[in-house]
Amino acid sequence: MSIQVPYGLELTEDCKKCTDRKDGFFCQLPCTSFQALSDAKSTSSYPAGAILFVEGQLPRGVYMLCKGRVKMTMTAADGKSIILNISEPGELLGLNAVISNTPYDVTVEALQPCQINFVRREDFLRILKQDNGIAFATLHQISNSLHGACNEIRYLGLSRTAAEKVARFLLESATKGQDTTLGKRFNLALTHEEISQIVGISRETVTRTLTQFKTRALIAMKGSTVVIRNESGLRALVAA
Repeated sequence: MSIQVPYGLELTEDCKKCTDRKDGFFCQLPCTSFQALSDAKSTSSYPAGAILFVEGQLPRGVYMLCKGRVKMTMTAADGKSIILNISEPGELLGLNAVISNTPYDVTVEALQPCQINFVRREDFLRILKQDNGIAFATLHQISNSLHGACNEIRYLGLSRTAAEKVARFLLESATKGQDTTLGKRFNLALTHEEISQIVGISRETVTRTLTQFKTRALIAMKGSTVVIRNESGLRALVAA
């Protein structure tokens, strides 16, 4: 059953009837595993800018992102923030904290209106012990989170120049893009400030570097749409 709610979002409460299932780890569970999570969840909507949970907060449960996109940020003592990940539908949020019973290590904020299915920690751990399909999907997501952390290390510690950082970011963002006659096209619904928090350079440097890439015909941009026009040129910057 679908329900109209504020923020221009249509909630789908019955997961079995959802027509928006993604390739995320938990949307492709076997029917029995999927039903176990579905029976334990509660469904809510969040507007853009809403905070799901805060770094340092004790874990109440896991949040399955069904619709929309969220960003995970970590803040230093001086107030400086970095974005660790942009999460897509099909992912569970707060997973590490729930399993380890430690405070959430990131703050999660909605980038656009979102549908979230929430499962209490006690219920999720019980299902995790009983269901091999959910245990495997959980392991898969933890592995993917580790991969994301390694990418963040590359941005912040191993990339030597701003051009390399931004080129690497664009190439990774384009992995799920669409091949066109002009190049690989993808949607980049992030501000220059948010990109700067991901790659570890200033907003002004992000803006200047993207402008240089456009001038050199490495990319084309219109609104939030980006086209990689010269992929080999971007890869050369990463390999330099």
